[in-house]
Amino acid sequence: MAEYDNTNRGVLFINDRKQGDKHPDYKGSINVGGKEFWLSAWMKTGAKGEFISLSIEPKEAKSDAAPAPASKPASRGMDDKPPF
Repeated sequence: MAEYDNTNRGVLFINDRKQGDKHPDYKGSINVGGKEFWLSAWMKTGAKGEFISLSIEPKEAKSDAAPAPASKPASRGMDDKPPF
């Protein structure tokens, strides 16, 4: 049996972890051109009526690990001579 091709397809589910207005109403994922993205959606009301606002983010961009802080050069005392 052939494997199902999800290219250029996505899915949204109700966000049961929503805790505030800024959290999306729906969350899921989408494949665009063979690349995977997280998909978020908010139900909104505007001047022309109800609409759905969407946001996508590359899956590899979401990381729970914080980036390593840049190392600072060692401070030099006033008595140190220039390195030349």
